[in-house]
Amino acid sequence: MKIALNCPASLPATQFGGIMFLCLDIAKESSRLGHDVTIFTTDLDFANNPKTFNKKLPRIEKIQNFLINRSHVWFSIQLFFINPGMYFQMNKQNFDIIHTIGIRSFQSLVAALIAKKKKIPLVISDQGGLTTHPDLTSSLTKKFLVALQKPFIKYIINSATKIIVPNDYEKRIFLEFCDESKIKVIQNGINLDILTSKNLNFKKKYDINSDFILFLGRFSKIKGLDVLLESINILRDKIDSSKIKFIIMGVDFGFESEMLNMIMKFKLENIIQVIKNPPREDVIQAYRESKFLVYPSRWELSPLTPLEAFAFKKTIISTTAHGIPHTIHHNQNCILVEPDNPHLLSESILELINDEKKCEKLGNSGYELVLEKCNSKVMVKNTLAMYEQIIKEYSLLERLSK
Repeated sequence: MKIALNCPASLPATQFGGIMFLCLDIAKESSRLGHDVTIFTTDLDFANNPKTFNKKLPRIEKIQNFLINRSHVWFSIQLFFINPGMYFQMNKQNFDIIHTIGIRSFQSLVAALIAKKKKIPLVISDQGGLTTHPDLTSSLTKKFLVALQKPFIKYIINSATKIIVPNDYEKRIFLEFCDESKIKVIQNGINLDILTSKNLNFKKKYDINSDFILFLGRFSKIKGLDVLLESINILRDKIDSSKIKFIIMGVDFGFESEMLNMIMKFKLENIIQVIKNPPREDVIQAYRESKFLVYPSRWELSPLTPLEAFAFKKTIISTTAHGIPHTIHHNQNCILVEPDNPHLLSESILELINDEKKCEKLGNSGYELVLEKCNSKVMVKNTLAMYEQIIKEYSLLERLSK
């Protein structure tokens, strides 16, 4: 099959997170199986923010067995990146199927327009909380942008041949827009190639002289970093900072200054180390060397960070917010607490520090989950089977309509 994948960001912009890695893994696994795959995307670059675009990035770049086709972003509003060149690039080619990821994007609008013009089946995935993400109502600017996007989103959803969702939580969101027959549940999976990545000395590189608990994610209030800092403040006199520390790794999505101010306000500099804009290899090694992860997010749809932690047999403390309990399961492979509760979070952190057997048991159970179900090979196998079925049905309808 000749497959076009559309996404607002791709390599080297690993700071963009979830949907970027999801798109990348579909491209890697599909092309490894012999399919002709191109990711159409922007020229977002690797940086400690989501808005650094780089005209010097190659317009077309071959990575492993697939292509990345970049076009320059003329301007952006929040995370809405306008790159008109993508339309013309896609219009020059023919595809068997187009799959766009991240519906609230200019890139998905382009995918829908091209699919309609060329009569190509269109698959859409959102992964961004189409109506439930807290950011949608966080400011007047965002409320205005959301209102502006409504007709585009309706057009994209109506244009879709099939909608992929990772769990029943997102399925319920899309049932507000379309019939159930249009929706297919395919669980997200992570690329287990990370297990064979080069082993680095993470602690030596960052001068860490103790065990550590890891937070990995965007520096954003939505990720619950303020709750994490409050819980660490509660724990400060209950743990030995010479034996265990907290490592906070990520990129700034608007909360970095406030986070650093809170650390100073609570006088937590001796127990917290912040690592900004880490390269991907350092992220993987941090998973490998951590005791466990803490991820107190106020909103997630189908988070990949816990699954990557599971790949290294590390458990995680997260919350019961939104799609999280549809992805990981309390007392099976993780501990889930209610969001916005630093006291419950601190109690759970202390529990895992003091109960290494439970920590290990939960981590091993998480490892089995990603080994059996939540990995990119299984995800892409199910996705490709769906592509093939759609193409057959689409071709039959085309013949019948003539």
